[in-house]
Amino acid sequence: MQAITQDKNQLLKNENAAVEREIFKQLQHQFSLHYPHLFADNLAAKTVIVIPSLTLDQEILSKITGHFYYEERLLCLLMLLRMPHTHIIYLTSVPVDPAIIDYYLHLLPGISGYDAKQRLTLLSCFDASSKSLTEKILVRPRLLQRIKNSIPQGAAAHITCFNVTELERTLSVKLHIPLYGCNPDLNFLGTKSGSRKIFKACGVDLPDGFEDVKNKEEVIDCLIKLKQRYPNLKKAVIKMNDGFSGEGNAVFSYSDDLPNENLRSWIEQHIENNLSIVASDLTSATFFKKFQAMEGIVEIFLDAATIHSPSVQCRINPLGKIEVLSTHDQLLGGASGQVFQGATFPADPAYAIDVANAGMKVAEVLKKYGVLGRFGIDFMSIKEADHWKHYAIEINLRKGGTTHPYLMLQFLTDGNYDAATGTFFTHDNRQRFYFATDNLQNECYKGLTPHDLIYIAMNSGLHYNGFTEEGVMFHLISALSQYGKLGIVCIAGTPQRARDFYDKTVEVLNTECNR
Repeated sequence: MQAITQDKNQLLKNENAAVEREIFKQLQHQFSLHYPHLFADNLAAKTVIVIPSLTLDQEILSKITGHFYYEERLLCLLMLLRMPHTHIIYLTSVPVDPAIIDYYLHLLPGISGYDAKQRLTLLSCFDASSKSLTEKILVRPRLLQRIKNSIPQGAAAHITCFNVTELERTLSVKLHIPLYGCNPDLNFLGTKSGSRKIFKACGVDLPDGFEDVKNKEEVIDCLIKLKQRYPNLKKAVIKMNDGFSGEGNAVFSYSDDLPNENLRSWIEQHIENNLSIVASDLTSATFFKKFQAMEGIVEIFLDAATIHSPSVQCRINPLGKIEVLSTHDQLLGGASGQVFQGATFPADPAYAIDVANAGMKVAEVLKKYGVLGRFGIDFMSIKEADHWKHYAIEINLRKGGTTHPYLMLQFLTDGNYDAATGTFFTHDNRQRFYFATDNLQNECYKGLTPHDLIYIAMNSGLHYNGFTEEGVMFHLISALSQYGKLGIVCIAGTPQRARDFYDKTVEVLNTECNR
């Protein structure tokens, strides 16, 4: 009897999922019909519902310091209020300090702070638990109704998210509002295994390795095969399919005196001791348990005297148009150089155009699958003699660590990136660069409130200047007091001047904290 009940429940669940998919499909079709008018006309009445939920593996996410406040990274979207008939509904797990909101709104060109606030609705779950923001919203029917009630009559609305999973699709259907993002049924394309398959399909170089690896035993098989192919190989990297920011990765080191015979036996004996797991406090047993649940890849660890990590950010709009939005050089850290820590923009002119072209090839294949919205492609680039060799590493079908800095630059300067030349120009034809990080951290910063930070920046001349279109913008401000951590985007007319802004900011904060 219990088995029959379970079968009925599963059947009902499947039917509900099918209905949800069909409704979502209809909503997305309507969005594509309205898109040309809404996004071409800055005076069109529209509402953007921002759901900055990091709907990712919570155990891996917990290894990122202050991740709870990463919901604030998309506050850059408040700059959309510069369009006089645009409304923003921004949701967070806990309320955002009003000083932080004012900090963003005072930069709006041609719009008073008072007018912008009339078109901004801030809603909170008042829930600091480890669940994702989207999960919290879905179990609060009154909050769902408040979202609906906050949409002005006659204004077309859409949802924008950090990443889109089945939960975000459910939210879209419950609100009956389309979502500017990729259908979660296509998320396999953005896994580590899916990425490798896409790279092969479009003829982009990638590190030698294996995808669709299912468990520890298959990982060992792959490590053996790689060492047999490359006798001088020193390291291999193991990646969970749905890891992010390097936190789902581990690096296996081969010994210099590795015996040619009994290779399997040696690797089986040393798989744990020779494994460097990127996520702190994640044991090898837990790592392989999560790996088996997610599956993943094993590939050679790229190493060279000169190696960079550029990324390309693209967008496919509802009309199928592909845009290369930006290129960056990512700053990677951690013991094995696997953790994303920041970026410089644009990417090195020696190869910015080349990686943009490679990104376009990947985007063309993704378009055929029906991918929608922003996504990024990461590369590892090795300098060989007088040229660069680029290896595609992964696709992120979501916003990422380079999304909010670029959006902030674009909104503040009303400029655009030219992928054909690898340069960014403001509305008045001034070239701009930036240095950005989510990981400016120091123990002595703990206890600084948002008010303290803004006061220090104001008195030290660090604020972004709308006239010169240079200066410093902070984000993750709420993480400062508890974790001594914040994010920063330093915008300037040259790469060196952008780095000088960063160095000055660090110097000022250190001085203020040590008084």
